[in-house]
Amino acid sequence: MSRIANRPVAVPAGVTVNLSGNALAMKGAKGELRLTLDRSVKVEQDGATLKVSQVEHDHRAHAIAGTTRALLNNMAAGVSRGFEKKLALVGVGYRAQVQGKNLNLTLGFSHPINFAIPAGITVETPSQTDIVIRGADKQLVGQVAAEIRGFRPPEPYKGKGVRYANEQIILKETKKK
Repeated sequence: MSRIANRPVAVPAGVTVNLSGNALAMKGAKGELRLTLDRSVKVEQDGATLKVSQVEHDHRAHAIAGTTRALLNNMAAGVSRGFEKKLALVGVGYRAQVQGKNLNLTLGFSHPINFAIPAGITVETPSQTDIVIRGADKQLVGQVAAEIRGFRPPEPYKGKGVRYANEQIILKETKKK
């Protein structure tokens, strides 16, 4: 079995796990997440830990067991602590502001961009050039951050655009005569 799958998943205090058939639900302070388990793996709850094991013993089940364990670990962390991504807008006139369930972005185009915030995600703009995305689902938080960054990725000559807060852009040197 996968080395990752061998490690048990610790369920934090205040998180309830509901395991029925091939469906697993975790509920905590930050929300509720659901996962449909593959038929080739089995999850057992032992007190405050979850253990993943293979039902079948082939290469695919070996890979799915490690993936399932990682997903369960992310779910446990998400419903208890949550996940967050920070974006920074770099460029003259680049602004962001939240209005209801929409994120309004001004990124140097001839039109503003209205991004509909999905359910389960909260977006804050502490300043006009900073965006903080929070949620319980790690995949959804990363996907929303990637979609917002995709509207105007950082360009390689001046570094203008939407970037992750800890991202370093390697600038290209301009062409010489």
